[in-house]
Amino acid sequence: MTIRLGYGTNGLTDLRLDDALGLLADLGYDGVGLTLDHMHLDPLAPDLAARTRHVASRLQELGLGVTVETGARYVLDPRRKHGPSLLDPDPEARAARTRLLVRAVQVAADLGAHAVHCFSGITPPDTAPDTAWQRLTDSLAPVLEAADRSGLPLAVEPEPGHLLATLADFHHLRVLSGDPPPLGLTLDIGHCQCLEPAMPVDCIREAAPWLRHVQIEDMRRGVHEHLPFGAGEIDFPPVLEALDTLSDTGYQGLTVVELPRHSHAGPELARNSIDFLRKHSPSSHSPSSHSPSSHSPSSHSPSKHSSSSR
Repeated sequence: MTIRLGYGTNGLTDLRLDDALGLLADLGYDGVGLTLDHMHLDPLAPDLAARTRHVASRLQELGLGVTVETGARYVLDPRRKHGPSLLDPDPEARAARTRLLVRAVQVAADLGAHAVHCFSGITPPDTAPDTAWQRLTDSLAPVLEAADRSGLPLAVEPEPGHLLATLADFHHLRVLSGDPPPLGLTLDIGHCQCLEPAMPVDCIREAAPWLRHVQIEDMRRGVHEHLPFGAGEIDFPPVLEALDTLSDTGYQGLTVVELPRHSHAGPELARNSIDFLRKHSPSSHSPSSHSPSSHSPSSHSPSKHSSSSR
């Protein structure tokens, strides 16, 4: 299997970061999706450069790759989840999010990360779509410039309930922003199951040219709830087979388990997740051992997605 597996620190928030990284290395993960937050490499606390050097040394010591993720719930505002966003009506609030993402790019460069992840945010009430898209492109411009200078891709994630919710929305952003070279895609396999018209395995193939980061978990059609493997509807052997071929397209990033609401059982789920993914990997199954469908027939029911699960 050529898939490089990681686990997200947003699912290990009850552990110190050093302990979380040691756990993942001991379990055999290849890397980590590092969410910058108050408990794990706080991007707003003093001595960020020194703390980043320590984490970089720890990653090198353990042989772990890293992608920097920026989905912390309350890192900027203790009262507003994911606020302020890149779409906030207040220009100064939008600028605060932009500054955080630019800082994340610098942290990622100092860590030797594969990419920096971000998402658009929810469209504020009474905001016209054209206005929201203009705010998004304007707010991301300095981040893309920083990413270009650092030689890192910015991997934007389609997030259920957000302005940029689907793969089609990602391509809309590409057009609006002039398709700058650093602009790439984070593909969350569960989100494909939740709301994309195509099957997850087809989403992987369609997204491959722009793919810079992958997140993975189980999910049900129309319900944005990140679930442990086996608790949702996704048929994983064909999905993992498609991910396994991404190296042929040049993808060298991580596939990170994304269970942000399961920190209470983080160490156990980290162990169970890598066992599940290894068991269902292409090296463990012949081509005839699974069906060609990447989700159950019930996955065609109408979508009722929301943005509440992160």
